[in-house]
Amino acid sequence: MSTFDINSITDFSVSERFQRYVQIDTQSDAESPSCPSTEKQKNLGNLLVEELLSLGITDAAIDENGYVYATIPSNTDKNVPKICFCSHMDTSPDSSGKDVKPLVHSNYQGQDLVLPDDTTIVIKFDQHPDLANQIGNDVITASGTTLLGADDKAGIAEIMDAARLFMNHPEIKHGDIKILFTPDEEIGRGVDKADLKRLGADFAYTMDGERAGTIEDETFSADGATITIQGVSVHPGFAKGKMQNAVKIAGAIIDALPKDRLSPESTSKKEGFIHPASVSGTVEKAVIHFIVRDHITSNLKKHEDELEAIAESVIAQYPGTTFTIEVKEQYRNMKEVLDQYPQIMEIGMEAIKRGGMTPERRSIRGGTDGSRLSFMGLPCPNIFAGGHAFHGKQEWVSVQDMQKAVITILHIAALWEEKA
Repeated sequence: MSTFDINSITDFSVSERFQRYVQIDTQSDAESPSCPSTEKQKNLGNLLVEELLSLGITDAAIDENGYVYATIPSNTDKNVPKICFCSHMDTSPDSSGKDVKPLVHSNYQGQDLVLPDDTTIVIKFDQHPDLANQIGNDVITASGTTLLGADDKAGIAEIMDAARLFMNHPEIKHGDIKILFTPDEEIGRGVDKADLKRLGADFAYTMDGERAGTIEDETFSADGATITIQGVSVHPGFAKGKMQNAVKIAGAIIDALPKDRLSPESTSKKEGFIHPASVSGTVEKAVIHFIVRDHITSNLKKHEDELEAIAESVIAQYPGTTFTIEVKEQYRNMKEVLDQYPQIMEIGMEAIKRGGMTPERRSIRGGTDGSRLSFMGLPCPNIFAGGHAFHGKQEWVSVQDMQKAVITILHIAALWEEKA
């Protein structure tokens, strides 16, 4: 067991790193078939490799698909499981990530934050409950025209600062620590081409959660469903009694979805939903893309059966029109895997506690790279990174919460060595 007091560390670089990383545009693109979906994600990946090499981490490298791999070598004689820390480099397509201007609001005192480049964007104290925990802290926002990128460049900055501290403090005893930075998480392809054999880790933690002190071991299970409607196209001047407009029929299917349940707008906690994410088409053919979510995997089939029944009932009103439904698995609830390895969560929660916080075990109404990694053979819960209001212009993170995440990483690695 290390006698070094991890909590005594004060020489953090996480804020400076974070502000540097968010200025690199890494927005992913769901319409692109390549990996990474946008070549610009490699700009950040290449920088991270340079910084890792400069820390003395000699095997740091980026592959042709944009994945960054690195190893902080063990400094103990114990046989310790190899632990990976993982974050994603891309930012959401939902809001621009180009020309991000990070702003530090020092010594925050509970005021509404008016963002200067678009003063209609206001981060209101009464609408962001976690701001109440930031009095006296330093809050970082964007300037009003872009998202910030705390999802997940906060996680990247935290892992990078922890890597620096591991290399500078050999008195923190640990086994081999693996680092993985992934592209395209925001479009559901974050670990599609991750080489887990090359990574060589036994267990992992994504740094991609929200409020300080939280650790998540449960996600949605997720499918995608696509309904394709084949209508009847006729010249609109001669359409009476003949045309069956696929666009209108798509609208009727969407309108027939339950409004008081099974939708994101009407559900919370562990309630599932059917969500029409996009619709496109012409009179002759229309396509609706749905995402289907539930924490209980077996419920997905029930939701998909209900969606198909709704479509059938609408289509029945249009003789001559047909439809197909195609369902594809996206990811599964990582709890199904993590429950088989309780020590991963026990150590994660103990690390948060040793960092001076009260650990909060939570489920996510969403997914992470950890969902897929867990089912690929790398059990992987999700640790807080400190960001809030993801994917939009009101996104924010506090410097002090990012520092707490760095400390948590150090404690996790030390605890695995201590208990080996």
